[in-house]
Amino acid sequence: MEYLNPIAIIVAAISALVVGFVWYNPKTFGNAWMKAADMNEEKMKGANMAKIFGLALLFAFMLATALPSIVIHQMGVLSLVGGEASNALPSYDVFISDYSDAFRTLKHGALHGFMAGLFIALPILGTNALFERKGAKYIFINSGYWIVTLTIMGAIICAWK
Repeated sequence: MEYLNPIAIIVAAISALVVGFVWYNPKTFGNAWMKAADMNEEKMKGANMAKIFGLALLFAFMLATALPSIVIHQMGVLSLVGGEASNALPSYDVFISDYSDAFRTLKHGALHGFMAGLFIALPILGTNALFERKGAKYIFINSGYWIVTLTIMGAIICAWK
């Protein structure tokens, strides 16, 4: 069974941009983020948006490629045989046939994605923000985006078989 479904990875990566369009929209958190980030329209005018969105998509794709090891339990079993199922003992095939779809649900992927956001993204962004002298609002807006995004990405990757 293949766990790195390329379509799921691509859809999950694109979902990060979709969530960002909604999250950082002025009607949601966009204005509050601009104020917390000390950003203004003048600073944003000179930006190369193609470069920004292209790199954002690349980074989201990299993240989506790493997420299966967090949200799909069977990846742990695959790692025990060195990542190549064809080199495994016959007991591997029996185990996978019994448990190939165990915990492969939208809900379970969302749970692990949420936990990744809460326990990985929040501490990283929070630490950076503290040293950048940013306030709690900045931390919660940016971390909130990643918690929601990783929840959605995890759900997509885990459920898509």
